[in-house]
Amino acid sequence: MAQCVQSVQEFVQDSFVPMVAVLCSEEAERVTRKNNLSFAELLRPFCRLTSEGHIRDPNNQVQVVKNLRICVNNVVTNLNSPSTFSPAQRRMLNEVVLSCQPQEGAATNVITAGDYDLNFSDHSLKASLPWYSAWRETLSEVSTSQHYTATTPWFEAYRENFLQSMPASEHEFLNHYLACLLVVSSTEAVPVEQFLKLSQEQHRVQHSGDYTNPKWFIPNTLKYYVLLHDMSEGDEQRADSVYEDMKQRYGHQGCYLLKMNSRTISAEEDEQIPDPWSQYLHRNNLQNQDVLEDGAAAVNSAAVENNMNAAEVDSPEKDGAPSSLESHPLQLDTASSPGSLPPLSPANTELKKAAPEGGAAGSHGTCLTLNDHGHIRQFIQEFTFRGLLPHIEKNIRQLNDQLVSRKGLSRSLFTATKKWFGGGKAPEKSISEPKSTCGLLYPPEAPELQIRKMADLCFLVQHYELAYSCYHTAKKDFLSDQAMLYAAGALEMAAVSAFLQAGAPRPYPAHYMDTAIQTYRDVCKNMVLAERCALLSAEILKSQVKYSEAATLLIKMTSEDSDLRSALLLEQAAHCFINMRNPMVRKFAFHMILAGHRFSKAGQRRHALRCYCQAMQVYKERGWSLAEDHINFTIGRQSFTLSQPENAVTAFRQILTNDSRQTATQQGAFLREYLYVYKSVIGGKEDSLPQLPLPCIHSSATRVYFGHERRLAEGEKQAATHVSLDQEYDQDQASMWGHLEEQLVASANRGVVPGNFQPSQCCLNSQTDNLRCPLAVAEEPIVVEVSFRNPLKVPLALSNLSLLWSFTAEGTSPSEENAEEAITNEETLTQGMKQKDDIVTTEIILEFHLGPEESKLARLRLLPHRIGQLNIVGVVYNLAAASSGETAPSTEGQQTLDLMVVRGRQDLKIQGPRLNQTKEDKMVIRHGLDRRLDPIITPPMPLMEVFFLQFPTALLCGEIRKAYVEFCNVSGVALSGLRVASTHPDFFTFGSQTTTPLTPVSPTSAENCSAYKTLATPRQPGSVATEVLVSAGDFSQPSGVMDIPIEGSTLQPGESTQLPLWLRGPDQEGVHEINFLFYYESTEKGNKISHRVLRHSVFICASRSLSVKASACRSSGPPHHSLEDQGSGGTLVFIDVENINTSEAGVREFHIIQVSSSSQHWRLHKCINPAKDKDCKLTSRERAKLCFRATPCKPQATSNAVRKYTFADLNLGNERIISSSTPCGDFFFRGCRSAEVQPVEAPTSRTTASSRSQVCVRTEDIGNIVKKCNELDLNIIVIWKAYVVEDNKQLILEGQLHVALQTIGKEATSLTPKEETQEMVLLKFKSEAPPPVILPAAELSQLIKTNLHYPETYTHPFVQESLCVVPVTLTLSNCSLARVEVIIDLRHKSASPESVEVHSSFTWVGQTQHHLQLRPQEVLCLTLQACFLQPGVYNLNTPRVFAKLTDQGAMCETSQQTASPALIIINSA
Repeated sequence: MAQCVQSVQEFVQDSFVPMVAVLCSEEAERVTRKNNLSFAELLRPFCRLTSEGHIRDPNNQVQVVKNLRICVNNVVTNLNSPSTFSPAQRRMLNEVVLSCQPQEGAATNVITAGDYDLNFSDHSLKASLPWYSAWRETLSEVSTSQHYTATTPWFEAYRENFLQSMPASEHEFLNHYLACLLVVSSTEAVPVEQFLKLSQEQHRVQHSGDYTNPKWFIPNTLKYYVLLHDMSEGDEQRADSVYEDMKQRYGHQGCYLLKMNSRTISAEEDEQIPDPWSQYLHRNNLQNQDVLEDGAAAVNSAAVENNMNAAEVDSPEKDGAPSSLESHPLQLDTASSPGSLPPLSPANTELKKAAPEGGAAGSHGTCLTLNDHGHIRQFIQEFTFRGLLPHIEKNIRQLNDQLVSRKGLSRSLFTATKKWFGGGKAPEKSISEPKSTCGLLYPPEAPELQIRKMADLCFLVQHYELAYSCYHTAKKDFLSDQAMLYAAGALEMAAVSAFLQAGAPRPYPAHYMDTAIQTYRDVCKNMVLAERCALLSAEILKSQVKYSEAATLLIKMTSEDSDLRSALLLEQAAHCFINMRNPMVRKFAFHMILAGHRFSKAGQRRHALRCYCQAMQVYKERGWSLAEDHINFTIGRQSFTLSQPENAVTAFRQILTNDSRQTATQQGAFLREYLYVYKSVIGGKEDSLPQLPLPCIHSSATRVYFGHERRLAEGEKQAATHVSLDQEYDQDQASMWGHLEEQLVASANRGVVPGNFQPSQCCLNSQTDNLRCPLAVAEEPIVVEVSFRNPLKVPLALSNLSLLWSFTAEGTSPSEENAEEAITNEETLTQGMKQKDDIVTTEIILEFHLGPEESKLARLRLLPHRIGQLNIVGVVYNLAAASSGETAPSTEGQQTLDLMVVRGRQDLKIQGPRLNQTKEDKMVIRHGLDRRLDPIITPPMPLMEVFFLQFPTALLCGEIRKAYVEFCNVSGVALSGLRVASTHPDFFTFGSQTTTPLTPVSPTSAENCSAYKTLATPRQPGSVATEVLVSAGDFSQPSGVMDIPIEGSTLQPGESTQLPLWLRGPDQEGVHEINFLFYYESTEKGNKISHRVLRHSVFICASRSLSVKASACRSSGPPHHSLEDQGSGGTLVFIDVENINTSEAGVREFHIIQVSSSSQHWRLHKCINPAKDKDCKLTSRERAKLCFRATPCKPQATSNAVRKYTFADLNLGNERIISSSTPCGDFFFRGCRSAEVQPVEAPTSRTTASSRSQVCVRTEDIGNIVKKCNELDLNIIVIWKAYVVEDNKQLILEGQLHVALQTIGKEATSLTPKEETQEMVLLKFKSEAPPPVILPAAELSQLIKTNLHYPETYTHPFVQESLCVVPVTLTLSNCSLARVEVIIDLRHKSASPESVEVHSSFTWVGQTQHHLQLRPQEVLCLTLQACFLQPGVYNLNTPRVFAKLTDQGAMCETSQQTASPALIIINSA
């Protein structure tokens, strides 16, 4: 419960004070009215006694009366005796609460409760959610501290007025009048007669029985005679003489001379006299509306309302009838004639701001001096001490004597007598209604009432012990009589007396109060008395720190009959919960909500708003979304009706921006309310666009695209994919494109990448590098993609959606910039002015609908025309609630719809990435810059578009296809330096100008649309290959970047050119993503943008075609059989071709039409395939073997230049394809470069590879020698045609496969090895053992090549001569470039399976071991003799040949042993 200004004891004492009536003569009233006061009002500030009084109780003990206050009121007669409040009284209480509001801007009270800091002020809306601050000790200390406990002055004002307005009741005497002041002016002709008249009037009012109100305490009311002397106009001597006469007549203690009005207004005007009446009169000023004129009533109403709309306060009824005045409970000081009242000044609505208005027309006590104030104070003291207290003391004694005399009788007999003779009571209720006894009335002289009367008198003079005893006795009597109303009153006062007793001899009987409240409320149906009881008990319980019991009691008192009472009590209950030892914060908030609701129903909108705001501090950001929505909605409504539209907009914004869990209908209502409030806030003020809360914008997801969106395909043309907003951003792809662009830039800058190089970014998003301002080009659009999200379950309709920007022209100096601010389009968007299209053209989306909870992207365009700095600030749009149904056709419906459309903006504020580089960055949260919305507009640049014609989507592996590419310059600036880089440079070629065929050479290639350059050449048996020498520089280009050969190397504005493009299917099957990056520059240098790029990505599906395996071995034929070989003999090349195509591609058969070779050292010489057929046909899964002889190339004359490549073509059909021209030669060189990065330095790399097997330093030299003797470096190109049936048409596809034969004896294949094997190697966890050290012995076996020359058949007459000697020539060839020592051993008997099969009984005769030395590449013939004993087939390949380098120690057997057997047939003649 909120802290009160008074202590509990003071509050309870002041609730029950002695009542004194006032009767004034008209002349006396006139005298007091000079001060704008009635006589009762004049005394009111001085009614609390500053000194102690004394009385003696019946036991003659002195009782001290401290801090006594008396209540002085004018006599107002009434015929009726209401037990409840009238509507006028209720309205007065309502206005008392309404007029008392928290001070604006006053220091706020804070209660710390757990992790909440609750702010108690009128502007709790601004209170921020606290952090956890204190634990139990701090909590209890803060809760009990008066300084930090919130006060509720409106509740105290209500309570005070409520207790003063209590109607007098028959069952108690506390608010009955004890005395009557008879006031007469000294200017009367005969004052004594006036006293007599007033005395008779008082007697008539009390004893005639005509009036039920006012009620009098005892029949013999104390009359006190006051002679009022006006010092400004009366005769003081006459007043003194009249006073002397009065003392003679009424006694010294029964009269008083009060001198006043000593001050005149004209004199001493500048003297400031305090005005103590204001704080007592402000509460009652509102009631005077009943008698004021309309104008004054309106002023008063406005003052009370305090910025509220006039319609919210009940308009006061204007009624000038005296009866209405008399019935007013608070109008106790009104004169009998309402018309004589001067109009009062409007009341100040704030309690503590009420200041005296000295000298003004409406101020109080203007004729009184400070001495007069002292006279009035002295008069009250004299009256109380000499008149009132002795009168009370006398009556207590009399009542006590009566009761003591009756105590002699037996209580039971007394009760029995009452039962038989009725005790003189009024008629009782019938026995059938025993519980409805609240209407039971005792006669005034009933002994039970005498006890109650004595108890009340004792209570009023603070004799609480005797009062408690009497109340307790009376309570028993009333309960025995079932007089429940009387019993409840006795219980109530007994409990209060017990509490107020000094020293607290007995505990506070709270159950007495509970019983009294229950009886008042349920039995007697008197809520006014029940409420008084609850107010007292709650205050007492609170003082005893029993907050839970106090809260329960207050909550029980809430009911439907009075919203104001329920609101105030619920608020106090909430304060009880927050002040507990363990504060119950959520209960506090919940009951504040209930109180706010009841305040709202009672018309107390400011108090309702305050309650909701205080509760919001608890519910805010705690996950109670539905509660938050309800509170915010109510705060919004109440703020709006209280003319606080900014607060209303803030509250409604909270509802709409939170992720609400409300139903769609409720959200629609919230949205309509918001739009209505927002519309009224803006009104005519449309100078600047305010921020809108809906829809939500995901700022970091904003993407910015620079340039035209790509055109789609036109007919057969396929446009380059480039970059678009429809593509997802991929970091790996971005780095790949960046790497390609770096290659292109390096190529354009003579192999050096500039230091300030930054990859081009056409589309910026949250993952790109946005630290620098992006560069945009004038006359090219900027597209901003904004991500909108509708958090509501109702659709939203946005219209006239556009971007908000500001622009600073290039070259503006800072001083000029300050003088002339940046150009912006906010004014044009706000006021509907003409767009600033000469600077930036802004596209407007007329309608943009967002469905319930929908996320949607809006692409907004700007077209800059001038050079400078552009800043995209935000978006501007009209917001409306999209109607789910059809709109009403009526014009009014249309107008209403128009009213619900509001225009506003949302700023795009993008937070950059968090910085995490330095230690300071890691310690605190810092974010970098994000400049994606601040482009720099640069001068116009060239813009190129690329189109592809006849571009395939599927190819066979190695298939060659011809397509066309078209380059268009669509800008107004010429472009040059056209280049392209690709991730797959071996996939395509533009050809070279030297080797590109312009027209087909043969009619056959024209028919078949062949991509190759062909010559009609019928195949001749035994024909040798056609050779062409070609330089590699004609084809290959460094670093995989190709210059595009356009005519004149420049494209003028609007020009376009078309070039052929040859494609070759990838060697590996599957889907391949092939990326092209085209590069071009402006012919005008010095721009901020140095170059531009255009991306194109294409997916090619490669199907299997042929598998080519090739191997080479040294020819075993004798050297002299070779036609033109010098030195060593030729080499045999075996090519194994298999059709591995699956039938899915529809390929019927493959024809191998030509085999070509390309090498700097070797060439294919002729085909020695035994099959004589025209060409080689392969259907599915067929395999063919081809055998060719290869010979070394002729020595080239230019030894110092780079060796040229020799292309040799062996056609198997009627056409020869010129393999050295485009595209065959291009793809050969591109394939070589992709297979080996440095083809020229290949031997060096091989040396390094073989050096792993070094044993000593000399081994490297041996390895080189051996390698070179086994090197072949022959590239085979297999050209094929495939016949495909597609749509009942036969198509001919053509292609080429490459096989690189590097070493004799090692097989090479056209298929690339599978990647899986590499991955498996990477996944090994154990470290591999180092490779074993291999001696070069196996390599040394290749040093010597051996051939046996002998007759195949030899006929010998064994009958005549038993021994057959056949001469055999052994040819030794040194293949190396070093001297070799050779040992030949003929004693060896072979055990190989081949030699076992044949008859082996022969022997070599003559020298069986030879030791020879061979010079580099020397050929030596050695004649041997073989001796046979019988005819048969013999294997002569039995000699063992060992070779070593002359400077090497170990010998090694040659590999000739594993060669095929040398068979000789010996016949018998």
